[in-house]
Amino acid sequence: MELSSLLDELHLSSSQKPLPSPPFPSITELLSRLQDKLLGASSDSETSSLFGRVEQLFKTADPDWLFSPVLANDDVGQVELQRAYRSLVSTMMCCAALPLCEDDCGSLTAAAYQNVPSRAILVCSVLRSLVGALGHWERAGLLLTVAPPLCVFAVTHFQDQAWTTPSSRVAAQRLHKALLRAGGWRDSVHLLMGDTSQQEEGGKNRGILEGVLDVLQPHLTKDLWQRSEAVKLVFGWILLQVPRPFLSPYLPRLLPPPLLFNDHYRPENCMLGVRCLHHIIVNTSASELRQFNRAEVVYQALFKHLYTSEASVIELVLSCLLDLLLVFEKPPSSVASSCRKPSRHDDVLRLFLTHMEAENKVPLRRIYASILPLYIDRMGVAVCRHLRRLERVVLGYLEIRDPPEEINRLKTLEVLQKTTRAAWPRMEARINVLLRCLLRLLVDVSSDSELKDSVTQELMSQTVLCIKLLDDCSLGKLQPLLQQVNSSCCSPAVFSCLATITTPTER
Repeated sequence: MELSSLLDELHLSSSQKPLPSPPFPSITELLSRLQDKLLGASSDSETSSLFGRVEQLFKTADPDWLFSPVLANDDVGQVELQRAYRSLVSTMMCCAALPLCEDDCGSLTAAAYQNVPSRAILVCSVLRSLVGALGHWERAGLLLTVAPPLCVFAVTHFQDQAWTTPSSRVAAQRLHKALLRAGGWRDSVHLLMGDTSQQEEGGKNRGILEGVLDVLQPHLTKDLWQRSEAVKLVFGWILLQVPRPFLSPYLPRLLPPPLLFNDHYRPENCMLGVRCLHHIIVNTSASELRQFNRAEVVYQALFKHLYTSEASVIELVLSCLLDLLLVFEKPPSSVASSCRKPSRHDDVLRLFLTHMEAENKVPLRRIYASILPLYIDRMGVAVCRHLRRLERVVLGYLEIRDPPEEINRLKTLEVLQKTTRAAWPRMEARINVLLRCLLRLLVDVSSDSELKDSVTQELMSQTVLCIKLLDDCSLGKLQPLLQQVNSSCCSPAVFSCLATITTPTER
């Protein structure tokens, strides 16, 4: 289709007569009229038809006419052209915008998004033709202008959410790949951060993170972020793409939104906030986190979640705190001083063990038991301060069955092994209580017909290892007690296990 006839069909000329071949109208005037027509479309069919014509325009028009400023002052003309394209792109994306929640206390149903996927497919197709044309244009300033909103739009629609379908996700992924090709970016990280070592002329390898944050920032305020289901997910996806050391310069802009998410009452928002905070902690230097008291703010925001009963939240929080504590202090296990002062590690572990002891929900008990070995490793010999609480936790968790995998018991046995190795001089006073518990566990497990053989063998072998470690730290004082056990007192399986401990070995 000839450009002149295409423009005539769009009815965008100032007169109602067909446009002559030369000269063409200015591109900024055409973009302004396109925007007006999109805003004035009265039906989906009219919008779809208009999108098709615009897509054909981007595919067939001469790039020298599409992307060249028309003013004599090239700088002013370039700014006006960029503003016109940015405005048109925003208008097109508004056609597939997600509806907002009426308040900050709920979320929309899937029915509210039923028209979004089809509209998103149309918009992605037109935008893909635009970035394809820009990819063959020598100047990158215009591409960098439209790239941030295009990136936000693509990320919004390629995630598996209520407002997407398989077709719309594919269309959004194609738009994202077209954007990468147009700017010569290798991947999403390169798109956001660009090349820091060498900047190519024309800015083709510049990152767009600053522009993306400019797009998202107005929607990430305390009052507005909860009304849009997509903005928090887009921000989370963007943040998780930014690695060390690129994250530090943007920390003042990247830290506040995760704190907002973290404080929300809905678990999914809270989990997103914790994931974002964890990424920031891992990818930012400790000195920068301590600056302006940022680390303390994050610590207090996370510490309060130790009182929650949401298993999914507490799992993320405990892992995040494990890394955050290193921002404040060295691991207690690495402190050589004989007088070790109580630290934040002690505060977290003390509350951790207190909640473990009182917890009766199986999912939470599994999470606590799975993460506790990491804290015991971090504490080292400083775990001696917590032996009384730790002993009660070990006895309580070994007593209760957790079929079919027995995660609680296996992890608790691992905790006991690590504690015995780290604090062995203090364990001799507790061997009588612990030995009775371990022998009772051997008997219970050997007679439990519901357990798989592999689980039974693993439990019994780990229990025997605990008994051996207790015997070693007591300098063999358990040997006489174990030798009193004979085949008449227990099953052959238990007797066989105990025999491996009482068998003399060379030292």
